[in-house]
Amino acid sequence: MPSLVLPPVFSFDSVDAQRIEDAMARIGPKWTTWSTMILAQENRPMRVREVASRLPFVSEQFVSKRLATMHADGLVTRSDDRRGAPYRLSTFGESLAPVHRTLSDWSQAHLQLGTMAEAERVEDALNRLGLRHTTAVVQILGAGGPMRFSHIAEEAGLDTAFTRHRLLRLQADGLVGRTGSRHGDPYVLTEAGQALGAVYATVEHWSEPFTVRRASPAPHSVAAATRTHAGIPLGADGARTSAALRRSAAAPSSLFSHAPQPQPQVPAAVTVQSAPGRRR
Repeated sequence: MPSLVLPPVFSFDSVDAQRIEDAMARIGPKWTTWSTMILAQENRPMRVREVASRLPFVSEQFVSKRLATMHADGLVTRSDDRRGAPYRLSTFGESLAPVHRTLSDWSQAHLQLGTMAEAERVEDALNRLGLRHTTAVVQILGAGGPMRFSHIAEEAGLDTAFTRHRLLRLQADGLVGRTGSRHGDPYVLTEAGQALGAVYATVEHWSEPFTVRRASPAPHSVAAATRTHAGIPLGADGARTSAALRRSAAAPSSLFSHAPQPQPQVPAAVTVQSAPGRRR
C-alpha cells in the first residue's frame, strides 16, 4: 500500500507581514501583472507602444507610466535611458512567475469568479490581499483564531474604526467569516483565508533578494529617473480595479492562461462564513 504524502503546512506564525505587504505593494498596482506577463510571453525587448497594443483597454500614456514605475522597482530593465528605448523583464521580474501561478491557483481553488484570463485573476487576487494591514489581520487569525473584534484590534495595534473597516472588507472578499450571527461572535478565517499560508510563503520567498538589498546602506542618493527597486519608497495602490479589468473582455479569454498547479491544502475553517454586516 503506497504511503500517504501529506501536503506541506505553512505556519502563519512565521510570516513577516510587513515584508509581504511591501512586496504586494510593489507588484499589486493595476496592469503590472498584465505588463509583466506580456513581456514574459514575448521574451524580447518591447517598446511602450508594443506593450500598449496588447492592452487595448489601457492608454499608451498609462502603460508608459506603469513601465516607468516597474523600471524604478527593478522589475524591468532598459538598454539605455533614451526616449523610446524598449523594456524587457529583469531577472527580478522574471522570478515573479511562481508568485503569479500561486495566486492564480489559489483564486481558482477558492474564489468563484468564473472564466477569466490569468493576468486578470492574479490582479484580482492582489487587489484582495494587498490592502494595508490585511496580511497582519489574516496572520493573527491564522495563528490564534477564532478571535473577537477587540482582541484582533489589540493584537494588530489598529484603531477600532480601521479594524472594523478592514474586517468588513475581508468578509466581503471571502477571507474572513464569523463563528455565529450574534453580536460579538468571534471572527475566523474561511477556507480561502486558511489557504493563504502557501501564497504568503511564495511571496515572501520572492521578496528575499529585494529585502537583502534594501537592508544594505546606500553609498549615495540616486536620481529618481535611475533608481532601482532597492532604494525607493513603497506605495500601495488601494483603488479597486474591477471595472477596468472587466473591460479586458475585449481580449481573448485564454490570454496568459496556464494549467492549474497543485495547491497545498490547509485545513478548512472551523465554521461557516457569514455575510458582512454592521455589527462587530
